[in-house]
Amino acid sequence: MKSFACGDVVPGCDAHWVCASDDEILSNVRSHAATAHGLTDLPPEVREAVRAHTLPA
Repeated sequence: MKSFACGDVVPGCDAHWVCASDDEILSNVRSHAATAHGLTDLPPEVREAVRAHTLPA
């Protein structure tokens, strides 16, 4: 299991996920980034920040 808190990358955001894999985390983050933050695509630096802040749950 993996966990990620959006607030670790976007201060003030309360979104948080616990998923089975890194790929599942990124899938959820992509959807969230589009609806909550207006990002239609995740730039490489955002993907790297997500990976760096994804922790074992």
